[in-house]
Amino acid sequence: MRLSRTASWFLLAFGVWSWFIWVSFVRNLWKNGSGLAFDAAGDPTSYFWVHLTLAVTSFLLGTAVGLIGLRSVLALRRSSRTDGADRAGGADGANRPDRGTSA
Repeated sequence: MRLSRTASWFLLAFGVWSWFIWVSFVRNLWKNGSGLAFDAAGDPTSYFWVHLTLAVTSFLLGTAVGLIGLRSVLALRRSSRTDGADRAGGADGANRPDRGTSA
């Protein structure tokens, strides 16, 4: 399956956004001083564990989506270079006079 250039860049951007958002969220969760994430003794609460699980799951899914986008962008770049070489005289040299059949 081939993705369009727009879809590929969107998936890649979503992966980068996911890294930014979820890493920031976990950092803020870790520093939470409101009493939601940690109790008075400093132990993590169920709120902390649930939100950490959500963040890690979302981070992993965002990473997977971003990798799909990255692989697609790289594949599109490779195919556009190959197509350009084919139009410019053939990547395999089939259109060159010294490689063709003699008449």
